[in-house]
Amino acid sequence: MMDTGTAELLGESLEAAFRNETAAAVEASLAEVGWREALDEEGIAVVPLLFGRQGMANAVSGALDDLLTTALGLPAGPDTAFVLPEFGSCGPPGRIHDGALTVRGLGTVRTAGAAHAVVLAAGPDGALRAVTVETGKLQARPIGGVDPRLGLTAMEGQGLTASQGTASQGTAPQGTGIAAAAWEGALASGRLALAHELSGASRTMLRLACEHAVTRVQFGSPIGAFQAVRHRLAESLVAVESTEAAAGAAIEEGGEVSALAAGMAKALAGRNARTVARHCQQVLAGVGFTDEHDFHRYFRRVLTLDGLLGDSRTLTRELGERLLRDRRLPPPPPL
Repeated sequence: MMDTGTAELLGESLEAAFRNETAAAVEASLAEVGWREALDEEGIAVVPLLFGRQGMANAVSGALDDLLTTALGLPAGPDTAFVLPEFGSCGPPGRIHDGALTVRGLGTVRTAGAAHAVVLAAGPDGALRAVTVETGKLQARPIGGVDPRLGLTAMEGQGLTASQGTASQGTAPQGTGIAAAAWEGALASGRLALAHELSGASRTMLRLACEHAVTRVQFGSPIGAFQAVRHRLAESLVAVESTEAAAGAAIEEGGEVSALAAGMAKALAGRNARTVARHCQQVLAGVGFTDEHDFHRYFRRVLTLDGLLGDSRTLTRELGERLLRDRRLPPPPPL
């Protein structure tokens, strides 16, 4: 278990890494810090440290690729990307049918520079396999949308074949067999990471609104002195703190991540981030819409992060269906 001093030093190093302006520079700094080695040694304990700070800095990296690849028991590295499910969904982005692999998913900012990509694919019998394909065999279309700075790409491919886990011509996809429980665990880790990133972005939005509230003067007083502004900022703080509490409760003793609690944390993080964005936009007023102010970048980011690995509405519905099916309530998170 990582001690407090080590965690603080790692956190400071990660903050410095995220001060870089380009994704390539961030990736290089994370490699220098030893992010992947820390993930291998400390497990899920380093996830809040990295993804929380990544959200606060509005930075981009391939850390989610590393996390999901490692969670499936595969070797991670700068040349290995991970194809995410399509926006708003959490199903495998690959399908194996008649000996050929079809891919339809999302690539992160790492995809452009990676030689290979891991694709989770479902076979005709429903069995899951992790197939490594050459990124050059996939069609990558940059996604503009709300947050082009995140660097997402639409990844598609049809009729791909593979041998020994790597896509090539002439043989059926083999890959590595993945148990359903392993994918559920990887999803839980990814959702936990995104919950922390949403929390970090929300905390920065709140900081920007607070700074504006103490410097913007109306009627002879800072607007932070007005009760309506204080209520919005207070509700935003409650939203941020409840997200962090829910994310913290998803990590069980022994470093395991509860799939149910991680889904709850991700759903709550997406909903709370929108709440924070709405309140902070009201406090910032017109300045929050300007391109010069940083707020809109974080607002765009939380809208996009909410849709990765299942958005808040979809997860809430799925969790509700699970509760009705199991007839058992989960332990309440310490909110």
